Amino acid sequence: MMSSIDNFNDYAPNGEPAADRWASALHLFDRGEDVEETALERWERAQLLFDAKDYIKAARLLAAVVDEVPEPTAPRLLLARAYYHSAQLGRAEEQLRVIVDRDPVEHYAHLMLGRTLERQGRRDEAEQWLRLAAAFTGDLPAERTEGTLGQASR
Repeated sequence: MMSSIDNFNDYAPNGEPAADRWASALHLFDRGEDVEETALERWERAQLLFDAKDYIKAARLLAAVVDEVPEPTAPRLLLARAYYHSAQLGRAEEQLRVIVDRDPVEHYAHLMLGRTLERQGRRDEAEQWLRLAAAFTGDLPAERTEGTLGQASR
C-alpha cells in the first residue's frame, strides 16, 4: 500500500500541486514510521481528488472507505458520483440503489439514480426515480403541476 506521504511532491498535468498533497502533509513529521491512513483521512483525501475532478482515484479511495465504514451515506454518495463521472455507470447504480434502500428520502440519490439510468439508455426505468426526486424537492414538471391545480380548482 502506498504511504500517504509518497504523493507529497506529485503534480497535476497543469503544473499545480496534486489535489491530495495537503492531506499528505499531515504525516510529514511521523518520524519515518509507516502510519496507516485512517478512514477519515482517506475520506478527506478522496474529497480533494473529487474536487480536482480526479474521479477514478477518488473512487478507489472511497471504495475502501465504504468497505471499512459502510453505514454513512455521504461517502457512498460521493463514491456513486465518482463512478458516474468516470462512466462506471453500473457501479454508480449499485451504490445508489443501496442508498435509496437504506434512506428512501435521500432525494439526491433518487436524482442521481435517474440520471445514471438515463445515461445507460434506460429512460423508462429512470422516469420513476426522477419523478420521486422532483416530488421530494417540489420541482414537479409544469404541465403536471398545472393539471393538478386546474383539477383542484374546478
